[in-house]
Amino acid sequence: MSVAVDKDVVTWDDLSDMVADLARRLRDHDYDVMLAITRGGLVPAGMLAYRLGLRNILVAAVEYYDAEGKPGPKPTFLQFPADPLLRGQRVLIVDEVWDSGTTIHAVTERVRQAGGIPTTVVLHYKPAHSRVPGEPDMHVATTDRWVVYPFKAGN
Repeated sequence: MSVAVDKDVVTWDDLSDMVADLARRLRDHDYDVMLAITRGGLVPAGMLAYRLGLRNILVAAVEYYDAEGKPGPKPTFLQFPADPLLRGQRVLIVDEVWDSGTTIHAVTERVRQAGGIPTTVVLHYKPAHSRVPGEPDMHVATTDRWVVYPFKAGN
């Protein structure tokens, strides 16, 4: 017996509109570097980088959820930029969703420890699911439903 899950389905046009909204709101801010969180943050980060004219893009490869969407005990950093690349830099951290917030919170703390100045942006924020203090600095939509993005295989 399967249980129906309420979903927010995001089309490519929806994604483009959401990134455009973020870009409009971020346009008056200056960032030295963008830090995209893999894997879900890569596509929105790339789209946002074009709209903001940012070319300095770094990647934080972080594993927290398994293939079935179940969280691990804590985020595992598979790859992270060296501290000198972040020290004194205004870092725009991009991910697709703040679900538990655990991954983006861990990335933000690593950026702070490296001496960077982080700003977090996501497409979707799920406040009822969040397990960390705070919230994203900027988000487009608030939901508690499962979000299906067009760039995720099998969705």
